[in-house]
This record gives sequence, structure tokens and C-alpha cells, in this order.
Amino acid sequence: MISRLLIANRGEIARRIAAACRELGIESVAVYSEADSRAPHRLAADRSVAIGPAAAAESYLQIGRLIDAARQSGADAIHPGYGFLSENPAFAAACADAGLTFVGPPADVIARMGSKIEARRVAEAAGVPVVPGGTPPDQSDAGIRQEALRIGLPVLVKASAGGGGKGMRTVRTEAELDAAIPAARREATAAFGDGTLYVERLVDRPRHVEVQVFGDHHGRVVHLFERECSVQRRHQKIIEESPSPVLTPAVRARMTRAALAAAQAVGYRNAGTIEFLLDGTGDEARFYFLEMNTRLQVEHPVTEAVTGVDLVRAQIEVAAGAPLPWRQEELTQRGHAIECRVYAEDPAQGFIPQAGPLRLYREPVRPGIRIDSGVVEGGEVSVYYDPMLAKLIAAGESREAARARAMAALRAYAVLGIRTNIPFLLQILGHPRFQAADIDTGFLDREGPAFVAGLAAPAAVPAAVLAAAAVHEAQPADRAARTAAQAGVVNDPWELLDNWRG
Repeated sequence: MISRLLIANRGEIARRIAAACRELGIESVAVYSEADSRAPHRLAADRSVAIGPAAAAESYLQIGRLIDAARQSGADAIHPGYGFLSENPAFAAACADAGLTFVGPPADVIARMGSKIEARRVAEAAGVPVVPGGTPPDQSDAGIRQEALRIGLPVLVKASAGGGGKGMRTVRTEAELDAAIPAARREATAAFGDGTLYVERLVDRPRHVEVQVFGDHHGRVVHLFERECSVQRRHQKIIEESPSPVLTPAVRARMTRAALAAAQAVGYRNAGTIEFLLDGTGDEARFYFLEMNTRLQVEHPVTEAVTGVDLVRAQIEVAAGAPLPWRQEELTQRGHAIECRVYAEDPAQGFIPQAGPLRLYREPVRPGIRIDSGVVEGGEVSVYYDPMLAKLIAAGESREAARARAMAALRAYAVLGIRTNIPFLLQILGHPRFQAADIDTGFLDREGPAFVAGLAAPAAVPAAVLAAAAVHEAQPADRAARTAAQAGVVNDPWELLDNWRG
């Protein structure tokens, strides 16, 4: 059993894990950098440990400091969340060496599936379709060029390590190869410390569809259906949904079987995701293995919404040695869910990340809406970390119901002090092609500039938001109480109520 769990992360996922621990009766331990001394995730846990300066490289990415924090706090398990060290095999190995339960797959599995080259080999051996491609033994620029021409243009030149679109270049003509190859190598080396490249055939206008898989220590692996993640900007997902609006039952069955085959081939344990490129529509659509994410995904709430399960709770239970809480035949999809990532960024100014105090921050509260957030009103959005403020998840009996619900909730989302991408999200959700589910991974590359042009002028602040801000500013005592609570110096809940009346 796990009695005390250290959360090696921050923001909304740290708060999410802390909530799961509370339900399970497990003590949670937060870690925090100097920039996060008053962060909500620290206060969400039962105890907390400082781990270093603001820069992630000196705090959240320091394996030794995290292991020391676990020892100092008496934790017997570590949950890595996503991002940071969640897919670092050295971190998983260090946890095992320290006698700590790592909430995730074993280090060797992370290493195998974290390499795009090795993951491709695993998929091919398991009979999973892969995009035509190859990794030349000659990793010189000339060797990569020769491989690209052998496969046939257009191609993607991709970094073997890492993800998120870093170290990736699209090459459509032979003339582009000379610049693309060294650029991809430089970016891969800077981002991942590994300049190894491989080349694969470019699938034009594919959809990005992924399958959630989950394995336990007893040899069982199940899938929890698929998520559609085709709305991306520079290879970063922005809106995700489940089920995919275009998968037929026949293609869904083939794709989930392929995902299980890949997971079983490596003896996968805990939560993971098999990502595919989908080419075409209808029963004849083809799909190809893209990569495996050996961790919980940012977009896991849409799967939770349509299957009715708690993936984070299951992660902790399975890590402790329990069998999977579900059998494959018990898992079904019901309704539709859409997740929107709310970022502190200014789309009208090239999506420049925003930083500063949240003067006003009010999340919409209404049926069918879930908000997973890492910030609170009065808090500070830091320059040091990912600018995602929250995830808004809308669930409904149909895709259209979920879409309309998401738009209504976004319009009611009140944020002052910094700019956000909420107006951009609304343009996407309201676009006729999104409504018709006629999208692919290049949708925002084509339509995004028009969306941004429409945001050139600052959006009018809704009257309700201005009224709320005025009320907020007129109540300094309430604001001081909330600020003190965030600092951890107020313990009386009655001091935090805003004009409460019995």
C-alpha cells in the first residue's frame, strides 16, 4: 500500500493528483520552487517541500532534489504527473533505486517507447501499421538526405528523442533538405541532448487520434477508447475530444486492437497512450503508429468524461499492486466530451506568453463543465513555466451539445490582468469546419491566420466581468483575506467567505 505520495510536478496536474490522494486516504506531498512558494498546488497538498530556484532546470527537473524531498517527507511513492520528468527513464530508475513506488511504467519501458526509433521497431514487430520510413545508420546530413530521397518526398525529418514538435521539419522539395536537416538536428540537440534523426513519409492532412491504454502488474492491459487531437498549433494540441467524430466502429476496433498489441509487446504497466495518424474516412481509413506517451496525458479528462472512470485514482492503485479496476467488456463510451486548453498568451501578438498577477479569475460553474486549473485569483502567472492556466472540459449527450456547452462556458470565463487565448478558442469552436468535424492536423495552420486577424483589436470586456471586478476592488478586506489564505497564513474558513449571509 501507498501511505504518503510525493507529487513531482506543479500546477493543475499536481492539484488533480492531490485530490485523488485525498479520496484514497493517502497523504500528499507537494514540491515547490521559489517562484511557487504561494502556488495553489502547494496548498492543495497535506505537506510541502521546497526544491530550489524558480528555473525548472534547477528545481522540478532535478532528480536528486526530488528524491531527497521524498526521503525528507517520508513519502513512499512518487507521481510524476506529465511534462518535466514524467517520461525520463533515469527518474523512474532513481525512484526504484531509492525504494520508492513510481506511479508509471518501469524505467526500461519508458526508455524503449521514449525512443521514436525503438518504439517504431516495437510497433512493427507487434504487427501495428507504421508510416513508411527509416533511420539511416549514417547520421550525417548526407545520410539523412539519402534516406529522405529513398523514402520519397514529401517527408518529415524528426528527432528520435522527445516530442511536442521539437526537432521536426516538413520537407516537400529536395531543395529544402539542406536547410531542414541541420535545423532539425540543432533543435533536437538543444531540446533533448540527442541529435539523432529519422525520416518518415509525410501523410498529407492526417488526423491525430490516440488510444488510452492501461496495464497492471498482473499481465492485464485494457484500452479506454480514443481521443481526437487534430486541432493543433505548431504540433501542440489545443482542443481534444472523445470519441473521435470520424471513426467508424470497424476502424475503432482495428485501432484499439493495434494499441493493445503495442502495449502488450512491451509489458506495459499503468496509464499510457498510443498515438496514430489517421488517413482517410469511413471503413477504408488507414492509420499508422506515431508514438507512445508513457505517462498520463494532459487531455485525460475527456476519456474520464465519456467512460466514467478516474484514471488518476487507478494509476495510484495499480502502482500499489492492485489489479485493474475494470475489465475490457465493462468499459463503454457514453456521450461526448471536448477539452479546451486555456493559456496565458496573446494570440493577436504572435501568441506571446503572458505573465503577471491575476486581478480577476472566475471559472464558470454550470452543469456539464469541469475545470482543472492551476491558478487562483490574486495569484501570479510565472514566466518560468508553461503558460497553461486551466483545462475546460465540456460534456454532453452529443458532440454538438458538448461544443455549444464549451462555447457558453468560455464566454463566461472571467480573467483580468493578463490576456488569454479564450477568444481564439471560441473562434475555433464556432468555425463551420470544426462544427462539421472536417478537421486535420493542418487545420489551424490554414485557418489560424484568419482567426488571429480577427483578434487584432482587444476584445471588449463583458459587462458582467467589469461589474465583478468593480465589486472585487471595492472589498479590500475580502481580497486581503484571500491573499493571506494563498500565503498559507489563514486557517479559519469563515474568514474567507465573501459577504456570506446566513
